[in-house]
Amino acid sequence: MPRENAALFFSAPDRRPKKVVNPMSSKTSVPSQPQGKNFAAGSEAKSPPTTHVMPTYARQDVVFERGEGVWLIATDGERYLDFASGVAVNSLGHAHPKLIAALTEQAGKLWHTSNLYRVAGQEKLSDRLCKAAPFADKIFFCNSGAEACEGAIKTARRYHFANGHPERTRIITFKGAFHGRTLATIAAAGNEKYLEGFGEPAPGFDVLPFGDHEALQKAIGDTTAAIMIEPVQGEGGIRPVPIQCLKGLRELCDKHGLLLIFDEVQCGVGRTGKLFAHEWAGVTPDIMAIAKGIGGGFPVGAFMASAEAAKGMVPGTHGSTFGGNPLAMAVGNAVLDEVLAPGFLDHVQKVALRFKQQLAALKDEFPDMIEEVRGSGLLMGVRFKASTPSGDVVKACTTEKFLTVGAGDNVVRVMPPLNITEAEIGEAVVRLSKALKRVAADQAKAKAGA
Repeated sequence: MPRENAALFFSAPDRRPKKVVNPMSSKTSVPSQPQGKNFAAGSEAKSPPTTHVMPTYARQDVVFERGEGVWLIATDGERYLDFASGVAVNSLGHAHPKLIAALTEQAGKLWHTSNLYRVAGQEKLSDRLCKAAPFADKIFFCNSGAEACEGAIKTARRYHFANGHPERTRIITFKGAFHGRTLATIAAAGNEKYLEGFGEPAPGFDVLPFGDHEALQKAIGDTTAAIMIEPVQGEGGIRPVPIQCLKGLRELCDKHGLLLIFDEVQCGVGRTGKLFAHEWAGVTPDIMAIAKGIGGGFPVGAFMASAEAAKGMVPGTHGSTFGGNPLAMAVGNAVLDEVLAPGFLDHVQKVALRFKQQLAALKDEFPDMIEEVRGSGLLMGVRFKASTPSGDVVKACTTEKFLTVGAGDNVVRVMPPLNITEAEIGEAVVRLSKALKRVAADQAKAKAGA
């Protein structure tokens, strides 16, 4: 990840960005981006408070101070139904008592030692994950999905190096993917919006059109190391890869001596109703990246690999200061306790089916707005017609105290906690319906005033 620039010890012109002086204050402040409506409150936004936080997010003007299950409570006391789940992170909702207990108990014992020593929690969690995902023999713990994907890429390249083929470094990926925000992972996804302004993209990636089998066949060459794909594209618009395609990728990799990497950062850890999304296809990867749900809100990531795929990852080839720390491992084990409990994944499948049925009924109610309902398990997306921008829907949902997340292909993501109830799903559909009526009314006004 990028490091801070070192200080200049010799005299030189100061070319650092200048702070902006706020004429209403004796303190300096950083410039803020202009904001439009305050959709969280449903009124015109006042000037945002002075903040030194980099404006890399177009944040909604609402601050949450606590959570209870599927609910978030803002500083003004308003309650929001949270179907964003921190972008598919809060797998057990907010303030889950068992996660609180695990974190609190560990916090009273030991926080951090580094990876210079054995960490009991790592050994326990890795054993459990490898039993749950039989393809995997080795795991490296990190802190985020981007780090997990970086590690997966390094593992694939190092495998070929260890086998005497250092030239095999290229990774085939697909448009619409999202693998993180590091220089390597934005190059892997090939999204021009994320690449702009950061120089030449990191080399070694062949980004192909999603679903183009002919292009895939042509892209495989002597320097190809692996194929990397999300079984369900998240930011790309909740696009599940067809089962036959995942099987085809496995066959291609076996035929050409490539490694198959699954990025299950968003779709893994029970999100689709199986512990891992690839289980629905009956295929296994050689390497897999996970994060988000395994921490239930605490920063945890990992990449998992077969013993053969991990053969090149010897001492000194990779590292992480904070990865796999005792706090993270305590929470990860507690999450796994719940997700692997008898009946838990059956519950996810049951409520997911109910949710999909209610979203389909909503499509019938708003045929001029909704194009398609798609997804897998509780990783659902509602794709809107071009006349209804998904951003407008997200904002209207927030006005109705219902939190959702936008995605590519004009999709709104709805990703509730995995322990959601049918009653809470029903409430979500009611609020989404109200939001769509609000958008429709705004569209009618705009049309009448044109």
